[in-house]
Amino acid sequence: MVMCGLFAATLLSIGESAASGNLASRGTRLETLKLTGDLGFSVTEYRIETGKYYRWLIESDGGEEFIVQAPELMRNVWIDEIIINEIEVKPMGGVYGIEFDDAGQADIWFVPIRPGAFEYYVRGYKNRGMVGKFIVD
Repeated sequence: MVMCGLFAATLLSIGESAASGNLASRGTRLETLKLTGDLGFSVTEYRIETGKYYRWLIESDGGEEFIVQAPELMRNVWIDEIIINEIEVKPMGGVYGIEFDDAGQADIWFVPIRPGAFEYYVRGYKNRGMVGKFIVD
């Protein structure tokens, strides 16, 4: 009987420690991805981990019209929100891309759920060097 009580107490304490805290309240800010009219990326590789909360700011100087895409990454993350010009978007599913017609920012808050290597790129400019990779461990 004592062993059953100790086992139950152990299970309860494990459950409490695993459930404590708010994962979404401590997002790690990734280095800002800057898109420039000279067709370059400021960051070409990010190393992140599954189960951790991240904030990815993408910033365009407005020199060109860009649509940033990361289809495989977006299928393998949970997206909490995307903030564009202080307007919060709460997606219920995937995101096709973030299009910049002018200068601006988009802040994507997400949690990777599967490990792998996932490309991000600007559609139509990938062969000109506007491509990078997320390495998710």
